[in-house]
Amino acid sequence: MKNLSVLEAKRFGVFSCRAHETMGSAARQMADRDISCLVVVDEEGYLEGLISRTDLMRACVADDGWRKAPVSDYMSRDVVTVSTEDSLDTVMRLLVGKHIHRVVAVQPEDGKLWPMAVLSAADIAYHMMREGKGQ
Repeated sequence: MKNLSVLEAKRFGVFSCRAHETMGSAARQMADRDISCLVVVDEEGYLEGLISRTDLMRACVADDGWRKAPVSDYMSRDVVTVSTEDSLDTVMRLLVGKHIHRVVAVQPEDGKLWPMAVLSAADIAYHMMREGKGQ
């Protein structure tokens, strides 16, 4: 399991939104897909940030009109990224060391970052459980 690459370990595609979309739209998309975050991309599809369920809750607590607020008001811009070739072990150590729940695997392109996958603690746990079944 630890030697799997990020691309081998990813279980889902990249679900995204744009920074100008509303928090309500982002919340609806996350609920409809039962996912915990959306990658925020620019008009060309390059990484701009991340919006998570925690960001949704933060918005709800801060503003009664949070559903109409743009994603850009609450998204995280400082996204932890990894290479698509990085191992699951590398990602696991990064999640634990930085006390975070997910990373975005990216492909550098013309000085920008193209999101290829999101790998979360839940994905790591999934692979840990799969590995344990064979024992």
